[in-house]
Amino acid sequence: MNDYKKEFIEFMVRSGVLTFGDFVTKSGRKTPYFVNTGNYVTGAQMAKLGEFYAKCILANVDTKIDALFGPAYKGIPLSVAASIALSEKCGKDVSYCFNRKEAKDHGEGGKMVGYKLKDGDSVIIIEDVVTAGTSVRECLPLLRAQADVNIAGLIVSVDRMEKGTGDKTTIEELNEQYGIKTYPIVTVREIIDSIYNVPIDGRLLIDDTMKQRMEDYISTYCAC
Repeated sequence: MNDYKKEFIEFMVRSGVLTFGDFVTKSGRKTPYFVNTGNYVTGAQMAKLGEFYAKCILANVDTKIDALFGPAYKGIPLSVAASIALSEKCGKDVSYCFNRKEAKDHGEGGKMVGYKLKDGDSVIIIEDVVTAGTSVRECLPLLRAQADVNIAGLIVSVDRMEKGTGDKTTIEELNEQYGIKTYPIVTVREIIDSIYNVPIDGRLLIDDTMKQRMEDYISTYCAC
C-alpha cells in the first residue's frame, strides 16, 4: 500500500470523516462504517484533502487534464481543493468547474460555473464516495451538453466496492457503460488491511468484532 493511502485513512479518522458503528446508507443498507466528507470543516483539512486527491490523480492519470469537474454539492469544494493542490504542490495549473442544481435565469445564466468546457477537453470528475453512481450518471449528459469532452477518469475518496444494479461493482458498471475509469484514493479493503488491530491515537477502531461485521457486509453487498 502506498504511504499516502495509509496516511489518508488516518486523516479521515482524525477528521471524523471515517467512522465505525451502526449506520444506514442512502440506499437503505445497514452498514458498520460510514464515510461523510461533509465533516471536513477547516481550511487546513481541505488543503490536506486536496493534496490527497492531487496525489491520486498524478498516480493514475497520465494524460493532460484540462479541468476538474465537481458535481454539486459535495464535489464542489473537492474539485476546488484538488485544483489548488495541483497548482501549489505539483506545479500543474488545472481549471475547475461545477454545476448548479438549478439553472440560473439571470446574469450569465446556465447550469455551469467556472471553466468553460471546450470540444476536445479532458475532464476528471471529482467525487467523495461512489455507491450507486447516480450523481455521475446524472452529470454526464450535462458535461457533454457543454462540449464534446473526454472523461479522463473519476477520482473518489473511498471505493466501498459495492454492487451496482447487477453482480458487478458500480465502478465496473460505470466503466462498461460509459468507458469511465474510477480511481479511488483508498478502498474499503485497504481500510481494513491498514487499521485492523492497529490503534490510531490510542483508539482501536477495527477489532475482531468490527472486522467480522465489515466482512459480513462486504460478502452481502460487495463484489470484491
